Amino acid sequence: MNFPEELPEKLRKLGLRLVDQHAARTLVPALGEESGYWFGGGNLVQEPSGSLLLCGRYRNPGDARKGTDAGERGLEFSILRATNPSGPFEKIHSFSKADLSSDDASVVSIEGGCLLPSIDGGAWELFVSTEKQIPYPKNLIHFQKPGTGVWSIDCLSGDCSEPTSISAKNLTTVLSTSEGGLLHMKDPVAFRNADGFTQLVFCSHPFSWSSSNTGLATREVTGDPFHLVSKSLLDRGPSWDVACVRVTERLLLPKLGILENLPSLSLYFYDGAECLRSLDQNPRAARRARGYSCEELGGLAWGFDHEFPKLRRLSQDFPLFVSPHASGCSRYVSASFLADGTLAAAWQQVAADGSQPLVGHFLNAEEVATTLGSKIN
Repeated sequence: MNFPEELPEKLRKLGLRLVDQHAARTLVPALGEESGYWFGGGNLVQEPSGSLLLCGRYRNPGDARKGTDAGERGLEFSILRATNPSGPFEKIHSFSKADLSSDDASVVSIEGGCLLPSIDGGAWELFVSTEKQIPYPKNLIHFQKPGTGVWSIDCLSGDCSEPTSISAKNLTTVLSTSEGGLLHMKDPVAFRNADGFTQLVFCSHPFSWSSSNTGLATREVTGDPFHLVSKSLLDRGPSWDVACVRVTERLLLPKLGILENLPSLSLYFYDGAECLRSLDQNPRAARRARGYSCEELGGLAWGFDHEFPKLRRLSQDFPLFVSPHASGCSRYVSASFLADGTLAAAWQQVAADGSQPLVGHFLNAEEVATTLGSKIN
């Protein structure tokens, strides 16, 4: 489909103005002020009352390659509430590893999750990814390291009133597999399309942990099983994101400015990295932020909603979102339009001390309209 030549630049500019690395302010601090402490990996939702919800996991130091022998790692998934995008956000609900464990499998670590609000009197849902202490498939069992497990995605639900009704008592696993190339499934991003279907974007890793990829599953009716649609919603890129691609948000844009006469389209924020482990840089060459596992950088893609899951990359040779501190890590972006037209975003951003608190920034309705105006400023 044809689109205005200046459209990609408009979308890129909107992303950069929103995920402003220098203007961002801390919304939820990590539990420690050193490398290995994080909060984030969730999403931002506005309640009918106007209050804002953030969710995410608290993570303490550890090494995913060594399981429970090297630290606590992801220890709690929490939901927080505030009256405005600047906070303060206060915890209203949380789930520990014990809460998310079952008689069949204890939870080793908790990762990303996503709140899906109630509509038409339906239930609130929370999708959350956990590493369960279960064995690899028999043909791969010799590759499993002691103290580690397999990642999968569970769904917890509540009633239609508010997210504090969400309970682990009705936890069900919605995405899991024994396929080696897709073995670890985590970091869910849930949204509804125009037909009311639930789309569940997720990150996957092979048993070898040699890459990160983004897949897509869908369901037609709440409570029905999800069906795998794609193992690669957005292919790994040619340079800075050649090793890792993890989509973390779908943002439906309003029909303003250059978008006014175009079909509905959405932005997709994603994390990328060029390697799984930090690589040395030649001191005689140009230095750059080189994302790696747990220290990814941020990118952006877009797509017309009627063409979904077809996406178009906006960050080809270099990332768009890089923290000015430490490794440059900037990841797990979530963004949402509020009822008054404000566009709010939250993301994990590495601080000078190496920790990754959740930071945020927002644009008012006028700033959004100006950025999407008919002429490039």
